[in-house]
Amino acid sequence: MEEKYGGDVLAGPGGGGGGLGPVDVPSARLTKYIVLLCFTKFLKAVGLFESYDLLKAVHIVQFIFILKLGTAFFMVLFQKPFSSGKTITKHQWIKIFKHAVAGCIISLLWFFGLTLCGPLRTLLLFEHSDIVVISLLSVLFTSSGGGPAKTRGAAFFIIAVICLLLFDNDDLMAKMAEHPEGHHDSALTHMLYTAIAFLGVADHKGGVLLLVLALCCKVGFHTASRKLSIDVGGAKRLQALSHLVSVLLLCPWVIVLSVTTESKVESWFSLIMPFATVIFFVMILDFYVDSICSVKMEVSKCARYGSFPIFISALLFGNFWTHPITDQLRAMNKAAHQESTEHVLSGGVVVSAIFFILSANILSSPSKRGQKGTLIGYSPEGTPLYNFMGDAFQHSSQSIPRFIKESLKQILEESDSRQIFYFLCLNLLFTFVELFYGVLTNSLGLISDGFHMLFDCSALVMGLFAALMSRWKATRIFSYGYGRIEILSGFINGLFLIVIAFFVFMESVARLIDPPELDTHMLTPVSVGGLIVNLIGICAFSHAHSHAHGASQGSCHSSDHSHSHHMHGHSDHGHGHSHGSAGGGMNANMRGVFLHVLADTLGSIGVIVSTILIEQFGWFIADPLCSLFIAVLIFLSVVPLIKDACQVLLLRLPPEYEKELHIALEKIQKIEGLISYRDPHFWRHSANIVAGTIHIQVTSDVLEQRIVQQVTGILKDAGVNNLTIQVEKEAYFQHMSGLSTGFHDVLAMTKQMESMKYCKDGTYIM
Repeated sequence: MEEKYGGDVLAGPGGGGGGLGPVDVPSARLTKYIVLLCFTKFLKAVGLFESYDLLKAVHIVQFIFILKLGTAFFMVLFQKPFSSGKTITKHQWIKIFKHAVAGCIISLLWFFGLTLCGPLRTLLLFEHSDIVVISLLSVLFTSSGGGPAKTRGAAFFIIAVICLLLFDNDDLMAKMAEHPEGHHDSALTHMLYTAIAFLGVADHKGGVLLLVLALCCKVGFHTASRKLSIDVGGAKRLQALSHLVSVLLLCPWVIVLSVTTESKVESWFSLIMPFATVIFFVMILDFYVDSICSVKMEVSKCARYGSFPIFISALLFGNFWTHPITDQLRAMNKAAHQESTEHVLSGGVVVSAIFFILSANILSSPSKRGQKGTLIGYSPEGTPLYNFMGDAFQHSSQSIPRFIKESLKQILEESDSRQIFYFLCLNLLFTFVELFYGVLTNSLGLISDGFHMLFDCSALVMGLFAALMSRWKATRIFSYGYGRIEILSGFINGLFLIVIAFFVFMESVARLIDPPELDTHMLTPVSVGGLIVNLIGICAFSHAHSHAHGASQGSCHSSDHSHSHHMHGHSDHGHGHSHGSAGGGMNANMRGVFLHVLADTLGSIGVIVSTILIEQFGWFIADPLCSLFIAVLIFLSVVPLIKDACQVLLLRLPPEYEKELHIALEKIQKIEGLISYRDPHFWRHSANIVAGTIHIQVTSDVLEQRIVQQVTGILKDAGVNNLTIQVEKEAYFQHMSGLSTGFHDVLAMTKQMESMKYCKDGTYIM
């Protein structure tokens, strides 16, 4: 159980590299320790399953006492803590006493969680290395979490726990967890079950929370134990003394329990072998092998190689566990539900096991930042020189609470994201009111509509995330920034709406042939409530629809003040120039959100109309007719969004700029000193950015910067606000003509252009 920091030492001159690093262990010896570690974890899984069977007959305090007694006997016998090492002072004995008390409390939480959750879920939750949990907590609560990979590992760990809490809906497991030790046969079990009941969750799900708490306590306990183990003369001596003190602490409690409670054990002699198995596999062997492997290998490698076999063993035993000795223990418990199918697997458990394996592998991996550089040469004295500049491009990750706080601040600062956020909150509120009232009244219509609105909220969340990402700063990898994410979000929202419209259309056609009878009891109030909420959304997002038709294009000339002073001709201000900078309001993200709300509004109107026709005239065909009409409207309204988004993603020349750019290229051709241009490319990058590149050929005696400024000004007036200009002089063609015959035609064209005589009005005479 105790991990050591034995991997990072100073290698000597002959230690393979002569620098700081882990102990250089040959691969053959390393394989031997990996196999030993994996086999030990397999045996520990066996011991935990055996422990679960023992706890059905033995009180938890008696069980912990026997484990501590057997472990203390073995370690005192072999470690000889009183005859070896320095003398323990009084102050150190007090610390050992506190260590023993903390160890007993953690063991109590651990094994009580085992009785609630079963061995499979206990192994998945509790058997994580300290380095995994420390990495998880650093990602959640510090700003030095280790980068995106560690954040991804923390997300996997949280998802795994959520799967056990929400998706492990196994009725058999719930029955197993109903007081496996009896009906509160002691004050301790009564207190623990009362605490679980106070949380308002089932016993086995309360056990999940209890094991998460025990895991965090275990990591803190191990961290505090490291300094104490150095003071008292080693981790093995500390463990021996701590287990011995624990036995003395628990002994009076066990005596009182033996006198005051009725024992379920018919013969303690029959339990000697199971207890010996648990003591050796869980308490002794695991501790010693972990201690050895943490010295011979890096701690991160121990964590990675140890987590996988124990999780796989837990899944295998959870499905196939049988043992001759445990049959006697099962016979002691007369409950009918405790069959050989006790350790069942559910979908939530399998999914959580996969995520736990992934998270353990990621969180236990060492951070690559700052560990190695690139060898760039040697100094005159022979010292190797390394370049660590790659770390300057690494992004420091934030803690998740800080990231949420800053993201919320950014959302509320900008109009579009703020409107999406407010409407999302309103939609979620109405959704949960519907679900609550539907469960309260047992109304299937309310519950189904609540889940439908919850699905709609996913589109709003995607739109909100896109609006937030679009304002993230450009990085070394995403040098253009994340502005195009809004177009991608609108495209995906449009695809969702087309799929919805298709299925509604197909279902409507089927119901037209055979109209079913409908119960309209709760349809009207639900539809009216949904209509009110969606009308608020229509008012909030109507500007997105109006902008899509080029409604607001004024006042854009007033800020044409930015000019490039660089050879490549980049604009410094993407917002300050011509009338086309708004792109006709091409914010595909907001249009997608608007169309989603519009589809829900039409759906609510259709339900209200069809309900009135059914209740007043008995026209059941009105429901499929309204649905058919709504599906067609949704499809027709989404097609323009899909078309516009596809054109942007395919880098099409913006249609509203075609005429202006054609005129601009004609003006460029007439610039004095400019021979010709080639490869003009213009495309919309995002809602507010139109980018372009162009190659211009100029004469040898012309001033390059003047030509660049003229070309930049002409194209900016045409709406291009992110421009790159490549200048190519006449000498360049003469040089390239000697390298490639393909440039002879270009050179001939250049000489022909030089023979032209230009007039003041820009015309030329051959």
